[in-house]
Amino acid sequence: MLSALTALIFAATPLKVGDKAPDFTLMDQDGKPVTLSKVLENGPVILAFYPKAFTPGCTKQNSNFRDKYGDVAGKGAQVFGVSVDDVATQKRFKDELKLPYSLLSDPGGTVSKQYGGTMPLVGVASRANFVIGQDGKVAQVVEGSDAVDPNSAIAACPMKKKS
Repeated sequence: MLSALTALIFAATPLKVGDKAPDFTLMDQDGKPVTLSKVLENGPVILAFYPKAFTPGCTKQNSNFRDKYGDVAGKGAQVFGVSVDDVATQKRFKDELKLPYSLLSDPGGTVSKQYGGTMPLVGVASRANFVIGQDGKVAQVVEGSDAVDPNSAIAACPMKKKS
């Protein structure tokens, strides 16, 4: 029998390259539902998980994606920031940083746990960028402090498939 701590640590196995990305629907900063499988119809997706809005590392991660968004759009891809922050907080964070992409609210961290996990005891998303191709498969995972810099995620992002 697993101890409670062991169960907590191994509750979710982080995704790796080649895995099928779990589909989900989360509310964006405007309270509108965003479903991964639907947005993948429009091109590849980078999910940028971050622990908490308005903290230094998360502000830098999102500002860096904002500043490189032209490179993302040039591939026909999209970025979605994801944290356990509520919709209203996501709205304020997006507006303050003038982000050209949506922020998704993952209350309770359900989606965060399916992807990179959450930080034990505090329940916030672990910092990670997941590049997902239009086929729904994970093309790259960048974790921890390396995820503050979007360059490797953008470089690994496949071009949008021509329809």
